[in-house]
Amino acid sequence: MADPLLTFTDRGIFCPAGNFHIDPWRPVESALITHGHADHARPGHARYLATDLAAPVMRHRLGDIRLDTVRYGERREIGDVTVSFHPAGHVPGSAQIRVEHRGEVWVVSGDYKVEPDGLSDPFEPVTCHAFVTECTFGLPVFKWRPQAETAAEVNSWWAANAAEGRACILGAYALGKAQRLLNLLDTTIGPILTHGAVENTNAVMRAQGIALPDTILVTPETKPKDHPGALVLATPSALGTPWARRFGPASTGFASGWMALRGVRRRRAADRGFVMSDHADWEGLNSAIRETGATRIFATHGYTSIFRRWLTDQGYDAAVVQTDFTGESLEEEDAA
Repeated sequence: MADPLLTFTDRGIFCPAGNFHIDPWRPVESALITHGHADHARPGHARYLATDLAAPVMRHRLGDIRLDTVRYGERREIGDVTVSFHPAGHVPGSAQIRVEHRGEVWVVSGDYKVEPDGLSDPFEPVTCHAFVTECTFGLPVFKWRPQAETAAEVNSWWAANAAEGRACILGAYALGKAQRLLNLLDTTIGPILTHGAVENTNAVMRAQGIALPDTILVTPETKPKDHPGALVLATPSALGTPWARRFGPASTGFASGWMALRGVRRRRAADRGFVMSDHADWEGLNSAIRETGATRIFATHGYTSIFRRWLTDQGYDAAVVQTDFTGESLEEEDAA
């Protein structure tokens, strides 16, 4: 039996024929990176390869790294294999990495979602023999509403609080989720204020030509009374802190796929929970896998054991792979 095209090591997903790793979590010589979130793009590698759209935020987060870039769909020969990066729809610049060797094709999806969000390049199914997938929300209970419905819910909450003189503080990850929400907000309701981590990422994206609504950075000098009816876009870790309490009797919300589960909103000390994720829901995972045509499926993070059993029952050759990827977390800052 031929050696597998990709192997799963204690440093990350490794391609022996190309002598590179994909999203490694320990330092390696050559790292192909699916996107800029902290659990996939880590410091310490000698060389990086990512999409041109992911590069600015990776440099912002990782500093002066040796980073080469490719465009979506561009083919690159590395050792004895051909690689290409294809839209994952997760956050701007996120990619699935296609690896081909002697007619065999594997795809590492990183993190992905299948609903277009108007910010990221939409998910592109890539035909392959083996597909490495996340399953952060790999249970039937996770079913996302159309984005437009969630946007209407967020704007209604904001408008109602603004009319009563209360600020809204909305928690969202600084990379991806925050900018997605920004593009969905009705800016006629009031001003939008931002936490420093969110605004820093906004600046990186604006510099690369991604259009975002006007925002106001919250500083120590910011006076809430000068911004009546504001919506404050904050990192999850800022909710419930003195930074947030400066806005007085504000209404607090949190945007996450985990809001689909009862009790999670209370854990985040939020008045409102908005079900929104940059990861695929149950049907999104299943549809993405079907469209690849793959027969071998490797589940890397999420409800891996349950999802593997489901896939096996559907006739796939499915396995669980242990990784250091975290998916969308309620506890860690901006891992998703």
